[in-house]
Amino acid sequence: MPSFIADHPMLCAVALILIDIAVWRLISPNLANWKLAARLVIFAVFSAVLFNDGMNPMQAAPYADDTTLHLAATALQIGWWLFAARTLTVLLGAVMMQRVGHTGRLLQDLMGAVIFLIAIIAAMAYVLDLPVKGVLATSGAVAIIVGLALQSTLSDVFSGIVLNTTKPYQIDDWISIDGTEGRVTDIDWRATRLQTSQGSLAVIPNSLAAKAKIINFSRPADMFGLAVSLQVSPHARPQTVIEALERAMQGCRPLLAQPAPSVVFKASTGSGVEYEISGFVPAMGLKRETRNQLYDLAYRHLQAAGVGLLSATEGSTPPAVSGARALLERSSIFSTLRQEEKDTFSQNMTLHTYRAGEMILAAGEVSDHLFIIESGVVSVLLIKDGHKFEAGRMGPGEVIGESGILSDQAALADFSAKTYCTLYRIENEYLKPCLDARHDIGEAMKALLDFRRHAAQALTEDAPVVPVKKGFIQWLRNRGL
Repeated sequence: MPSFIADHPMLCAVALILIDIAVWRLISPNLANWKLAARLVIFAVFSAVLFNDGMNPMQAAPYADDTTLHLAATALQIGWWLFAARTLTVLLGAVMMQRVGHTGRLLQDLMGAVIFLIAIIAAMAYVLDLPVKGVLATSGAVAIIVGLALQSTLSDVFSGIVLNTTKPYQIDDWISIDGTEGRVTDIDWRATRLQTSQGSLAVIPNSLAAKAKIINFSRPADMFGLAVSLQVSPHARPQTVIEALERAMQGCRPLLAQPAPSVVFKASTGSGVEYEISGFVPAMGLKRETRNQLYDLAYRHLQAAGVGLLSATEGSTPPAVSGARALLERSSIFSTLRQEEKDTFSQNMTLHTYRAGEMILAAGEVSDHLFIIESGVVSVLLIKDGHKFEAGRMGPGEVIGESGILSDQAALADFSAKTYCTLYRIENEYLKPCLDARHDIGEAMKALLDFRRHAAQALTEDAPVVPVKKGFIQWLRNRGL
């Protein structure tokens, strides 16, 4: 033992406590193992200083003839018990965090409270030489009084322990507790905190969560359910509606193939019939976007099948028109044509059908006609690194072959029928005068072509390789130094 430490043991002991506090605050939380190692070393040195000077924490403090030194020694010996309790708590916490993660924090806090309680009782028994039995009896009575006063809080505490033990949900899980839905951001002694889809924070007491109906959307992992309900006219044939909705499901790429999405009949009333589409997506963040896309696809496929969604007030029955004429009304590109132009146009449109798997327009082919999808789902296939992959799916009202019409360029992708499809074909000889006369339609088709070219380029080109940084500083960072 160095002479300075031997001559000034109390001063050195106090300095070690201050050093421990400073080191614990200065070392980054990312270096938890280094913080724990530093605390263990400082505690070992602190213990050696006390025991070497005769300040044994298992006995009453020395220097009975000197009141100042006796009180100082008593404080250091009590500090040793508290220091030991804190070191043991941190050590157990580090082990528990590696094994059970964040969900074991409540159990870690409970064990820490028990350890500190034992340390305080031991310090009172060994250092202060107090009658422990009397202290325990008094503390028991106080505990009963405090327990009755804090009954609700204690209920939250023990409910939190139960929730962390049974683990119905964990941090970052998407759950619903009694209808309150959100992502779990924290579970503490008193409550569970959820961040809702609106960005607000919901605080639910653990005692309420332990009794409530809990739905965990994150289990099983990578599979999140969604449902879309629609009401149609009671006069529509059910088989027609179900087939249209099945095509809508096949046109929605974010839906998982397994478990397969489904359509079910839910209820029938005098005013309408309700159907529900249900399926699964791989990420919670896709639910809202997929629901919107699925509803739009259902609307388009039902409209293509001659079935409209039920509205609160049904208007007058529209005059009967041909399928080609009705398709021009629904098309986002040709809907701006005047009525007489649509009539002439529809008379020069021919209907073509394709079975599932048939090629509609192959990549590299220069099309001299334009297709407008009336019904069904068309798959778009691109090539990357010599392999074909599905880049998208198309549905009613969308067009195929605009690159050959506008610039005599070959199609960038394969367009094939994923389901049974019906498409209307417009020859270039009828389409060219329309494009020359109506610049708005030509500009809309050019914008669509540019969008598809950029999308195809982004999907087929290789991602840029990020250069790996080298050097001494990066070497230190890689090793957490």
